[in-house]
Amino acid sequence: MTTAASSAPVLEIAGLTRAFGGLVAVNAVDLVVHSGEIVGLLGPNGSGKTTALNLVSGVLRPDSGSIRFAGQAIQGMPAYRIARLGLARTFQLVRVLNGMSCAENVKAGLAFHRPHLARGEIDDTAHRLLQRVGLSGRDGFSASELTYIDCKRLELARALALKPRLLLLDEWLAGLNPSELLIGIELIRSLKDEGLSILLVEHVMDAIRSLCDRCVVMNSGRRIAEGRPDEVLADPAVVEAYLGVSTDA
Repeated sequence: MTTAASSAPVLEIAGLTRAFGGLVAVNAVDLVVHSGEIVGLLGPNGSGKTTALNLVSGVLRPDSGSIRFAGQAIQGMPAYRIARLGLARTFQLVRVLNGMSCAENVKAGLAFHRPHLARGEIDDTAHRLLQRVGLSGRDGFSASELTYIDCKRLELARALALKPRLLLLDEWLAGLNPSELLIGIELIRSLKDEGLSILLVEHVMDAIRSLCDRCVVMNSGRRIAEGRPDEVLADPAVVEAYLGVSTDA
């Protein structure tokens, strides 16, 4: 069996940089995600994690650096073209189409599916994806009727509608109660078991330790550590970044 470490990268980022005026939000960051791997992108608030995801997904254009997805250069490409290549994401602030039903929200994602699906396939696929994320029986519900947690599930179903090779999750587990967190962790793990590669921004340490093959830690826009979760979380530079105090005696 091919291991994540030896498989071809699905995402390769080199020297990625983006500034807003005098603030360099992402500063010469390198990052690789291999096929079938979950990589955690960690760091304190304001460290540049979400900006990095926005650059990868085409929401923002980088000032410099390269982004290669499945071997193709995508830096500066519009978001809709990147989505059609098989890169999907969720957002830190949940984004659903409140004026549409749950099934219609998922069908909006299916519009980017390649190859195009027949009408009957669209209905069946939307139904299946809602079941997949725990929204069975909610096809006709308006998205505006959903709880916060179910809105997250709906956004994930819409992302999966692209049949992505790489999924970017921006704090998808945030705000879940303990039982929901366990369900969410198992859902993400099952996506990996199906061969999906995932870049995961998260602050829930139990989830990071349980899910991530590797972690990359950012602080003030720079990458400060990389490695297995337990190693990275014990790194003195990482502890100092999170706690604001040095671990030196």
